[in-house]
Amino acid sequence: MNFTLKQLRYVESTGRLGSIANAAMELNISQSSITAAIGALESQIGFDLFVRTPAKGISVTPAGREALRLIRGFIVQSRHFETEMMSVGGDASGSVRVSCYATAAPSFLPPILKKFRASHPTTSITLLEGNMEATLVYLANGDADLAFCYDEMVEDGHDFTPLFGAPPYVLIAADDPLAKNSSVWLKDLAERPMIMLNLPRTKAYFTNIFEQLGMKPNIVHSTRSAEIARALVSGGHGYSLLNICPPDYRQDDVRYRVLPLLDKLYVPTFGIITLAGIRKPNIVQAFIGQCVDLKLNGAFDNIVVKSPNRSSTK
Repeated sequence: MNFTLKQLRYVESTGRLGSIANAAMELNISQSSITAAIGALESQIGFDLFVRTPAKGISVTPAGREALRLIRGFIVQSRHFETEMMSVGGDASGSVRVSCYATAAPSFLPPILKKFRASHPTTSITLLEGNMEATLVYLANGDADLAFCYDEMVEDGHDFTPLFGAPPYVLIAADDPLAKNSSVWLKDLAERPMIMLNLPRTKAYFTNIFEQLGMKPNIVHSTRSAEIARALVSGGHGYSLLNICPPDYRQDDVRYRVLPLLDKLYVPTFGIITLAGIRKPNIVQAFIGQCVDLKLNGAFDNIVVKSPNRSSTK
């Protein structure tokens, strides 16, 4: 068969986006170029990748779905090959593509980027942010070399490098009577107004914390932003539950306080997810290695709120 990497990228984008028009927009090329690439590849492999339906666009055939899986794997390997070639004859260099759980990124990324920039000043780092589902989509599509996310997102075909346990904690207004305590029980919060961080999987996780203890949270506000949740807490509209605590949350602040929970709860582990069975470029291995070094040196201790009743592990 005689096809180009460019053609495979056109086909992969079409399958991922479900539309030739959307793929053309993403790749900034004409729709006719993508149509030609699809036609050429289908002609060589001897079966259809997509079904064209007038006025409805395209859908992937069963054989096309398997072909797209292979194409995505090949594209990932080609990017790794490119990075390896750039580092031949010298130290690890090139680029690292990182997908991050956006709510957590401001807390853990700064020390990682600072250390890596110091040791690899010529390396390009691309950051892709999104919710937990999106971080894994970036990884699966080959847009990212690794994903920072929670262990609950790990599936077959993934490797996981743990960095720290992230127990849930309470963010509460400074003038709330409970704010005078050094810690708090969930039963003391259940009837109080709660500001829920409402992201995919997040709401179910926090709701389940209460349900496991036979309680139900009193949700009065819902937001997709941790910063908005903090602003609402500061304004006295209720408390919120979060997992990763930015260092500035612990500074003396007249508006809110950070309190650990006394309940013995499941503690999710935050870390690095990569695709299993794929040899990583030297630069990606170096990036992961420095993250592990930071973990061993306690760099993430200040963003974890430990319960006085337990350690920050599962």
